[in-house]
Amino acid sequence: MRFARMRFGAAIAGVAVLIAASNLTFAQNAEPKAGEQHPPADNGKDAGKKPPDDYAEAARRLGGSPAANPECMWLGRRVVNLLWQDDLDTAFRHLDLYDRFGCPSGHIQTTFRCVVKKTIDPKAKDVLNAKITECWDNPDTEPPPAAAAAATPPAQAQ
Repeated sequence: MRFARMRFGAAIAGVAVLIAASNLTFAQNAEPKAGEQHPPADNGKDAGKKPPDDYAEAARRLGGSPAANPECMWLGRRVVNLLWQDDLDTAFRHLDLYDRFGCPSGHIQTTFRCVVKKTIDPKAKDVLNAKITECWDNPDTEPPPAAAAAATPPAQAQ
């Protein structure tokens, strides 16, 4: 008798879940409401413009180095980002893949050194990603003169 009640309760719960799921799918209507007007699509206005090809640009800047390979760039930038965020376990797992693809390990080191030298707000993820990309493409870049001047101590007056 008790088992029959449990089966009946489970059946009722299953039907309730199916009804709730079907109501959610009907609630996601694709038509906008009268008060919600979306801007019209571009209709090919910018069809001739292509976003810059990041990989081709890096290959041009790095001069055919293995660091310009798409897989090396993708993994390498993530390794540097993870190192910056102190997620060392994940960074080392990515670094293993980076090495497996035959990518140059020294490029990670010089890129990370370049990123560390720059003044970056830890909360600004877009700025961090831009700096990583900049340092990846040219890891020998120097910090701006204002930062370099602030880093050198002024001459002491006698």
